[in-house]
Amino acid sequence: MSPREIVERALTAMVYDDPTTAIGLMADDIVYTNVGLPTVHGKSATAWIFSLLDRPALGFNVKLLNVTADGNVVMTERIDELRLGRMRTQFWAFGRFVVVDGKITVWRDYFDFVNVTIGIVKALVSLVFPRFVTPLP
Repeated sequence: MSPREIVERALTAMVYDDPTTAIGLMADDIVYTNVGLPTVHGKSATAWIFSLLDRPALGFNVKLLNVTADGNVVMTERIDELRLGRMRTQFWAFGRFVVVDGKITVWRDYFDFVNVTIGIVKALVSLVFPRFVTPLP
């Protein structure tokens, strides 16, 4: 698989509640960062973070807006959706991935805290007015 295919497969695995596949695409020494939050080092620590989404009431979805690759670097512009029960929080995210020898060694996500806050407010409103937030396909 190409670096782009590896990244897309990891994201797709997360959508389909398959963190095992996503984690299998990561290097043992992966560096996982959500900018503004602490950086996580290593596959086992990253697996623990991803396992938090592997619960019946929780979920993840993604809509890829743009994906580009240059050698082993892949960049994604996307809308991420985090689900907690009926609440769906959607926000813009940009990811930079480095793939070496078929494994993701760097996963660095950038997002705007204002955009995330707006997503949370919309999600809360949608609990009263369900059509306020349309689920991602």
